[in-house]
Amino acid sequence: MTDEATKTGIWAARVSKWYGSVTALSDVSVHIEPGVWGLLGPNGSGKSTFLQLVAGLLRPNLGELRVNGESPFDNPRVLQTLGFAPEADALYDDLTALEFVSGMAELHGIPRGEARDRARAILTTLGLDGAQDRRLGTFSRGMRQRAKLAQALLHEPRVLLLDEPLTGTDPHSKQVILEELRRRGQGGTLILFSTHVLHEVEALTEQVILIARGRLVAQGKTHEIRNLIHEHPHTIRVVCDRPRDLGSAMMATPSVVQVSFPEPRTVHFRTDDPEESYAALQQSAVLAAHEIESITSPDASLEALFHHLVERAGSAS
Repeated sequence: MTDEATKTGIWAARVSKWYGSVTALSDVSVHIEPGVWGLLGPNGSGKSTFLQLVAGLLRPNLGELRVNGESPFDNPRVLQTLGFAPEADALYDDLTALEFVSGMAELHGIPRGEARDRARAILTTLGLDGAQDRRLGTFSRGMRQRAKLAQALLHEPRVLLLDEPLTGTDPHSKQVILEELRRRGQGGTLILFSTHVLHEVEALTEQVILIARGRLVAQGKTHEIRNLIHEHPHTIRVVCDRPRDLGSAMMATPSVVQVSFPEPRTVHFRTDDPEESYAALQQSAVLAAHEIESITSPDASLEALFHHLVERAGSAS
């Protein structure tokens, strides 16, 4: 990585963070340029830890981290350019939305009058103008997510860090949040938001970073991640009337590398080309008039993909 590259966006070099014997992040290196990025991974994968490191709330045990060329730790110059909305729903329930957001603006050093004006403006943008004088304790989950986003946006940050911003949102709140994030991203803001749901990333951006078990396992476009889901080794589980007959027929399919019978009326196919195998399975079932009760795959999920990529990365290192 060149010195010039470290001056834009988020730059991490071999960053690790642990708590006692628990490793939250392990040897993460990444360069995230301005634009909208999804940080995708299962719960407990290290997403929140990475966001808190970038926000300067945690320090790494090993490695280097830069935000637009500077360390975020104890650095007011960088922190003034960051907006952060944590996953934790820790709002001041006795405050109104206007009091909360304008108070956060004052903490950024914005004068009181201007702080209230900015708070009203961002609450209106996020569809909360009619609720700005209501106490946060009366807000729905979707409204609370929008209030958290409002306090992260009011000082016009260059880098916006959002931890699971769509969790628990109703369709209206989700649409409002997505529209504002798209607008900000098009305006040049670097937005990094975490989620464990791929379609949430696809609704906002094509750029995705995959993290699992504290390790960065892939970075690319969302369609490339979809391809990985289809391409990684796959097990197909079929419950049918004559599993051994179906297993024998499927062995003629080049992509089927293993057949097993773990339970009565059940056959498992291990394949390196799921699309071909599903087509062959359909043909075999029709030709032999099999009674198929169910066809499932424990591998057709992001969780399975994460585990596969972690194992592949481990074997390559």
